[in-house]
Amino acid sequence: MVQVPAHGAPTSAARQRYSTVAIVLHWTIAALIVTQVILAGRMEGPPTPAHFAVTQLHKSIGITVLLLSLARLAWRLVNPPPPEPASLSTWERRLSGVVHGSFYLVMIGMPLTGWIMVSTSRIAIPTLLYGVVPWPHIPGLAELAPAAKAAWHKFGVTGHGLIIKFGYVLLALHVAGALKHQLFHVDEPILSRMAPGAKSGRWLEPRLIAIALAFVGVVAFAELVQPPLPRAAPLPAAQVAAEPVEAAPPVGAPSAGAAAAATAEAAPPPAPIAKPVAWKIAPGSTLGFATSWGGSPIQGRFEKWTADILFSPDALEGSKVSVAIDLASVNTGDQQRDASLPSGDWFDTAEHPKATFTATKFTKTAEGRFVAHGKLELRGVSRAAELPFKLKIDGDTATVSGVTSLDRTAFGVGQGEWQSTDQIPAKVSVTVSLKARRQP
Repeated sequence: MVQVPAHGAPTSAARQRYSTVAIVLHWTIAALIVTQVILAGRMEGPPTPAHFAVTQLHKSIGITVLLLSLARLAWRLVNPPPPEPASLSTWERRLSGVVHGSFYLVMIGMPLTGWIMVSTSRIAIPTLLYGVVPWPHIPGLAELAPAAKAAWHKFGVTGHGLIIKFGYVLLALHVAGALKHQLFHVDEPILSRMAPGAKSGRWLEPRLIAIALAFVGVVAFAELVQPPLPRAAPLPAAQVAAEPVEAAPPVGAPSAGAAAAATAEAAPPPAPIAKPVAWKIAPGSTLGFATSWGGSPIQGRFEKWTADILFSPDALEGSKVSVAIDLASVNTGDQQRDASLPSGDWFDTAEHPKATFTATKFTKTAEGRFVAHGKLELRGVSRAAELPFKLKIDGDTATVSGVTSLDRTAFGVGQGEWQSTDQIPAKVSVTVSLKARRQP
């Protein structure tokens, strides 16, 4: 059967519906937008690891919607949509045109304003689409002066919110119009244009029921999906080996401590080092830290740091140590988290690129055990700090392992929403594991 549109030209049955490409893009974009609405609700609340993971998924889907919407628009320009039923009134045609055109503004404008927000955020978190594909910031925005960047960020936030509200209005009009023509107008096949085979006027239309079930499925997926949480870097092998766990001896057997004492008595003591000597850090030495986020453990380390060591266990008064840490070299095993740590909310490496620990006083607490008393300077704040450590010297090689803790809030590490210790505790454990060679 051939339908005759208003302008009088016959239209084949194939031209009474959208092309297959247009149909696939339409329903894919619709499902992704519904997913985005649900994920946006899940992004509310404290900044937990799960919240962070959902936010990253929301960003990934947003960019996907942007790309698919541009593809949909390009396809529409090259492949015009089928003519509307001749029975539609003039006002219905005009309203339909306005709604369809406005949908493109929403589908493109919503992810675009979100992209602006990410590109101008105070915390420079990179975007990895689905945790794999790097996606850049909008060129030029990330490099703006703080005032201009803040203005653009406000524009993005405001625009994003307004477009979302406008999108809800369009969606209500679109769904209401589709249902009106499907349920009450037998001679106006609107749903069949995007759901081929649907018969107008049929309330229990299988394709309409399938659409409703698919909507419920998408909502359930968006509510239940849990993206991978941010990863934690494994403890370096050298650091693990530096603090072995002592197993309990069998019943009746001498303890490990007693055996070690007996061995120490039998072995000759190392020759005393009468004055402090210089030591050079050997490869494989590590400077790490451990904390938690929302109950999930986080371990990290600094990849770049230097140490000037002048030390002798037999000449503590003249010994001294100075450690300089490149804060931008932080590595916690998660690229997006590591990119945010140098920001002003955390280490503020733009103003304070390095942290330093200097110690000029040492005390001996037991055989092979010492405490370094000094000062830690971090983010421009200098506070007293102590590092208990174990030392073993074998010829020209020294092995050191130590653990201490510090209060990150005392140094201003964690600003804004991160000042609270509900998600990330104030106490951070710091570990040192190194080998050093005696210098001539």
